[in-house]
Amino acid sequence: MSFKTALISVSDKTGVVDFARGLAEQGWRILSTGGTAGALRGAGLEVVDVSEHTGSPEILDGRVKTLHPKIHGGILGRRELASHRTQMAENAIEPIDLVCVNLYPFEEVTSRGCSFEEAIENIDIGGPSMVRSAAKNHHDVAIVVDPADYADVLTEITAEGWVGAATRRRLARKAFAATAAYDGMIADYLGRSEDAAFGQTLHQQWELIGRMRYGENPHQKAAFYRAPKIEGPSIAAAEVLQGKELSYNNIVDADAALQLCMEFAGPVCVVIKHTNPCGVALADNIPEAFAKARACDPVSIFGGIVAINRELDEETAAAMKDVFLEIVLAPSFAPGAREVFASSKKLRNVRLLQVDPRAAGGSDAFDMKRVLGGLLVQTRDLEPSIAAECRVATERTPTPDELRALDFAWKVCKHAKSNTIVLAHADAVAGVGAGQMSRVDSARIAVARANEHGRPTQGTVVASDAFFPFADGLEVCAKAGATAVIQPGGSIRDKEIIAAADAAGMAMVFTDVRHFRH
Repeated sequence: MSFKTALISVSDKTGVVDFARGLAEQGWRILSTGGTAGALRGAGLEVVDVSEHTGSPEILDGRVKTLHPKIHGGILGRRELASHRTQMAENAIEPIDLVCVNLYPFEEVTSRGCSFEEAIENIDIGGPSMVRSAAKNHHDVAIVVDPADYADVLTEITAEGWVGAATRRRLARKAFAATAAYDGMIADYLGRSEDAAFGQTLHQQWELIGRMRYGENPHQKAAFYRAPKIEGPSIAAAEVLQGKELSYNNIVDADAALQLCMEFAGPVCVVIKHTNPCGVALADNIPEAFAKARACDPVSIFGGIVAINRELDEETAAAMKDVFLEIVLAPSFAPGAREVFASSKKLRNVRLLQVDPRAAGGSDAFDMKRVLGGLLVQTRDLEPSIAAECRVATERTPTPDELRALDFAWKVCKHAKSNTIVLAHADAVAGVGAGQMSRVDSARIAVARANEHGRPTQGTVVASDAFFPFADGLEVCAKAGATAVIQPGGSIRDKEIIAAADAAGMAMVFTDVRHFRH
């Protein structure tokens, strides 16, 4: 059977001229519409207008041009059925063997801001209809919706004369995914009021990265999906340079490390264990930052995740030889560092993830949490709080050194599980108490962790992710030698807390912003 007719009608014209030229060189006839036909003719290709093919003009300002039996009959007709072939012949319907369509740029138009009328006019009708028809009849028709597939499709046609069954099925799946996402996007837009972040529906489409050996525990099945469009740093887009397959828990912890690392502009090293920071340090260079972060909790780093925001150098890689790590995450890895990891028996199984915490983008993404029978959705916690701009609640104002330490501690505190207390100096964590049922216990643990590892608590500052409900937690930190506090405020006992801070000679600022992390 000879496959010779392609219908090409695209909004995104990337690569379409070369694709059409390749088909023409294989003897294919090209049907097209509007701007696509103009672009192909402008490149010297012979094109038949759809209106000429159907014998019907485009009408209603182009709203109706491909909605015609000669188009959809040509796409949907089953070549193996004699009844279909007879009906197609009786109605002068010629087979269409390949459909190359991508849709009106609804997302692009609405995301840049437009009137409701403009949005409506950018809802494609004919395009999705042809895509769905061709995808349904992929036994006989190849559907191409993504310019990234042009080269592979053309290669198969050139080599074999047609597109293989496996490829046609893959293209059909991709086509239905495209129309599903498109319809969902429109439904979400129409269900969202002008002043609301959340609409009546929420359509999310995720692409399978891979199935995992198991989930959070060995008896659970799991898979990893990514968003079709990733903007900014993401574990889902990270390049794995070395090491064993990432586990479910590896990915969760690596994401926690990445998000905390993204808080800092200067050289930083972050150590994460079970999504909580157990070591965070700033320095002039990465070797020093790693040494300081490790010293924060030299026990808990065992089996941890390390993230840095500068290239990993050979010196730092060598310093990791005597500690067991699950993952090291960095924007890049120096050749010498790669060699250290590859040549060390202890390090060759460490997963090396290349992802840049400093990359821009992704700030408007949602956080989502699944519950039984429902989905919680919220905007990301990106609210900045600068200690110097916060409300001073105590008699004493923080010193410049204390303000720097408060800023550091507040960033770390934001990324630990509630209830959280962080004791820190301006460049490194002293102790973290996270995930406790009472805030005073978090304070006791933070002090105990610092003492256990010889970290000085005298002269530290305190960050609390939510207000102190009683003065006891603050008093634990004051007794340990902390001199300043950053917390949201808002407790009915704020006066009691302020009085306790004043009695201890502490400076305290209220952010009026809470950072619960459940």
